[in-house]
Amino acid sequence: MAQKCTPGYIHEEHTADVLIHAWGPSLEEAFEQAAQATFEVITDTSSVEPREQVDIREEGFDLENLLYRWIEALLFYFDADQLVFSKFKVHRIEKLGEEEYLLEGKAWGEKYDPLRHEHRTIVKAMTYADMEIKHEENCWRLHFVVDI
Repeated sequence: MAQKCTPGYIHEEHTADVLIHAWGPSLEEAFEQAAQATFEVITDTSSVEPREQVDIREEGFDLENLLYRWIEALLFYFDADQLVFSKFKVHRIEKLGEEEYLLEGKAWGEKYDPLRHEHRTIVKAMTYADMEIKHEENCWRLHFVVDI
């Protein structure tokens, strides 16, 4: 009998960066957990109200590139607009061609407020370091490093 895969994530130290492990029963849920884990590095997401919504549509030439672009798109909103997110929904990840994947999703959050949001560590960028995406025992597992 196959094990049940409950969505989740953990952080591990990685030299001067943070290694993230995220997982879920679907690829979409694993990508949502990856985003949640990334923003937990920045602040306590339980204090972030879902006041503003952003739509994310990214294309990648493989799943690793798609994960990279998903996290980078979210970090762009933090860098450009000081938005921190607490809720993520990936509506679909679809293989469009031989070397093309599409992700459509949303993120909800609000402007960073130092009086309400704990200051943790700034995530400078997504990286390809130690990146791995695998599907095993009915569970999608993602491993990647964010640059801090």
